[in-house]
Amino acid sequence: MTDAVTTTAAPPSGAAEPYRWRWVALFVILAAEVMDLLDSLVTNIAAPAIRADIGGGESTIQWLGAAYTLAMAIGLITGGRLGDIFGRRRMFMIGAAGFTIGSLFCGLAQEPWQLIVARVAQGLLGAVMLPQGLGIMKEIFSPKEQGAAFGMFGPVMGLSTVGGPILAGWLIDADFGGTGWRMIFLINIPLGLFAFVGGRVFLPAQAEGPTVRLDLVGALLAAVGAATVIYPLVQGREHDWPLWAFALLAVGVAIFGLFGWYEARRKATGADPLVEPSLFAKRGFSGGMVLGLIFFTAMTGFWLTFSLYTQLGLHYSALKSGLAGIPASVGMVIAFIASQALQKYGRKVMHAGLLVMVAGVLGLMYTLHSQGAAVTPWQTVPALAVTGLGMGLVMAPFFGMVLASVEAHETGSASGTLTSVQQLGAALGSAILGTVFFERLKTADFASAEQITLWTEVGLLVVVFAAIFLLPMHGRPEHEEGGEGGPVEAADAVAPAPRTAGEHQAV
Repeated sequence: MTDAVTTTAAPPSGAAEPYRWRWVALFVILAAEVMDLLDSLVTNIAAPAIRADIGGGESTIQWLGAAYTLAMAIGLITGGRLGDIFGRRRMFMIGAAGFTIGSLFCGLAQEPWQLIVARVAQGLLGAVMLPQGLGIMKEIFSPKEQGAAFGMFGPVMGLSTVGGPILAGWLIDADFGGTGWRMIFLINIPLGLFAFVGGRVFLPAQAEGPTVRLDLVGALLAAVGAATVIYPLVQGREHDWPLWAFALLAVGVAIFGLFGWYEARRKATGADPLVEPSLFAKRGFSGGMVLGLIFFTAMTGFWLTFSLYTQLGLHYSALKSGLAGIPASVGMVIAFIASQALQKYGRKVMHAGLLVMVAGVLGLMYTLHSQGAAVTPWQTVPALAVTGLGMGLVMAPFFGMVLASVEAHETGSASGTLTSVQQLGAALGSAILGTVFFERLKTADFASAEQITLWTEVGLLVVVFAAIFLLPMHGRPEHEEGGEGGPVEAADAVAPAPRTAGEHQAV
């Protein structure tokens, strides 16, 4: 279907003349990325202030992040296909408008359920918006220019990683016009308007492409399966783990099994599946899904509980808590910069990164235990910097390593699936490690809750270390990565964010 908006037009495939507004279009796409990054970063910092203002139980804090990332994971399954069917520019604009409206409703929420519903809307609309930008970039930039264009993600991700938590803390503490935490969502409105208007003016219209049909049944099965797993993990603790919580977990696992069977059947009948069934026969890809799910669970949970501990346990302000995380963000950025030089070492880099990260987490445990309630952000700098460095060393080669065994025709499906797994891991991080933290608080203090959560973190990282052996020794060269989603993105340092086919949300 041809996009109805025709202000500009993309050059035909193979045309010598490059698209005139391609670099301006890049900044429009980056504005959308920044919105998503900020919204995945800020709720960890803002959670205590939000709960103090509008109430809610401890599960509300977990849902602030989990609702967004779970909705993003579900939406990304079909987000790219919507662009193929209805036009990438049109879906980008719809996503940008919807995300902006969702941000407004977040800022106006008066009850916890209203905020959580608005977060779900943000996640779903973000999943419509983000894949279109990366797909458009692959269309408007020549292969020679794509490296420079996709390379712009690095500085933007780095600045957002370092600056996002600081900005959130500053906005909350500054309390402009009595808005408090609400400003972290309202600040999206000018960015969203820029993305919408810029998309209308500067993004190219899409020529009619091949007919693609949405796998609505598959999307519904994946959505119900994910929600059925996450819900009891978050809510079960508040109800003292009733039988229905475990029953729902079992049902969720069964639904994912049904999803796999349905996708294989759909492929066998000649229809387009959401996920290529052949991917699951590849040890490297299947192992990478397990690895990614557990690793991003660990990352997200780490930052959620660290933020809760510094604000609720150590009584840091929101700004001070955001500043405390800078060393890890810097360590992560350094790891991404160094990753190109280390690419030749393959999965050994990921193993080394896991060991470095475990050392950082153990160092943080020692620092918090030895210093007690008097610990200062300066005293946590070494441990957090090492932790962030380890995170980056694992994340940088992740997509290339997992996609190494994937055939060319499977790359788009594989990239989208991996990114959805990343987002699902982020939701699980809020659910699982948040539950460990709050469960311990029933019988102990904040320091003890953080210690047991960090031990759980170490246990998860040990499993990830073992799962890395399932990957091939070396990853796919950078110019072959990405499929429909594009490059491997850096990550935000607080809350998984997540992400289209080559993106990462640093958590």
